[in-house]
Order: sequence, then C-alpha cells, then structure tokens
Amino acid sequence: MQTLTLKLPIGLQDALRIPDAEQEKRLKRELAIRLYEKELLSFGKARELAGMSKWAFHELLAEEGVVRHYDLADLEMDKQTIGFLNENRG
Repeated sequence: MQTLTLKLPIGLQDALRIPDAEQEKRLKRELAIRLYEKELLSFGKARELAGMSKWAFHELLAEEGVVRHYDLADLEMDKQTIGFLNENRG
C-alpha cells in the first residue's frame, strides 16, 4: 500500500488550534470532508480516510452541512445489493 505524507511547517503546525495528540486524526477528518464535498473522493473512500464508520461519517457530514451525493449510479448499485441480499436469504 502506498501512503502519502503531508509535511506541515512547524509554525503552521503550532498555529493549529488542535491539541497535538488530536492533529492527525482531525486533519484526516477535515480533509475527508472537503474532498467528499468537492466530489474528489467517494463517500466510502472519504469515510475510510476519516477512519469512521459509515453512520458516524454520515453524521459528521450532516453536522458540517455537507450534502450527501447520491446519483442514479448509486441507486442502481443499492438496488443490486438489495436484490442480491434478498436472493441469498435463507
């Protein structure tokens, strides 16, 4: 797995109004929100970046006033998933 490292100048890192112990987690969440909002990451990948469950990330987006993107392709995927689940109930 490849990783991307973001280096912040010490002055900028010190200027963050976030306790040092929370900076990485908080910055990942902020980045995930904005990338999802700008449609640069899917919901699933943004949630993964944020390190949150589906429902927790959904709630975070609501708290931030970010509208959830849901289009016809998403609807079709959901319908296929529901159909698959119904077929395999037993």
